[in-house]
Amino acid sequence: MNTWFECTAKYIKMDETGHEKKASETYLLDAISFTEAESRIYKELQTMVSGEFTVSKIAKTRISEIIPSDAGDRWYKAKVAFITVDEESGKEKRVAQFVLVFSSSIKEAFDQIIEAMRGMMADFEISGINESTILDVFPYQVDKDVTAGNLTPVATFLTVPEFEDESYFSEDPDLLDSDDDDLDPITED
Repeated sequence: MNTWFECTAKYIKMDETGHEKKASETYLLDAISFTEAESRIYKELQTMVSGEFTVSKIAKTRISEIIPSDAGDRWYKAKVAFITVDEESGKEKRVAQFVLVFSSSIKEAFDQIIEAMRGMMADFEISGINESTILDVFPYQVDKDVTAGNLTPVATFLTVPEFEDESYFSEDPDLLDSDDDDLDPITED
């Protein structure tokens, strides 16, 4: 399961009229820890933002799934409740999850969620959909330098000592049943 972090960055950008203004924008990225999230957001923003910027906030989110789309212009956050029935008591139980959808409108986001959830065994209902402040999403990508062709098996680095004396591995009862009295005590000087 992915852990999504919401990162807020502050910087100065040019608006449509050519004037500088302060901007505070939110991004979402997949990371293992807060440290990795901070490192990754700095790398991503260095390619997107000209000038100085600061990351003012990093927080874990409860987003469980991302539904991307080619047609859309903003991200919508939806609360989806999965409905299960407790076999013993017969009561309905609802488990809420948050889904992020890239779409053009709330109606299209709703349709995309229905399409993405089609074929699921559990019943669900969409409790709400709101426009999100998230500007862009950066899923985790495997580093291009780490590929199967560049990996070396660990066994190639391990060396097994060679023993010339075969009796070392023998099952000679005299060697196996040594008494502790035969051992020299260790003394400290």
